[in-house]
Amino acid sequence: MGRMKPKMHHQVQPPEIAPPRSAHVHFVQGDVEEEIQNFLRAVDSYPARVAKEPRVTFREHLSSISAARNVEDARRDSRPRRH
Repeated sequence: MGRMKPKMHHQVQPPEIAPPRSAHVHFVQGDVEEEIQNFLRAVDSYPARVAKEPRVTFREHLSSISAARNVEDARRDSRPRRH
């Protein structure tokens, strides 16, 4: 029995990706942080919601928290601002 040659695997290197503009990065980071906060709020409040509504899924609960947060943010953004 002869020795087997190791197979050569060709690795495909991804093209270099240009970093996004800093304003875009800030916006994306803010979105991610908001999503994390919504998730943590949902984890914290889900047991109480299930006690009232046993059939509600976590996904439904999370969606309702996200929707409520969006409404709250829209209200805050539509208020007249004082300079």
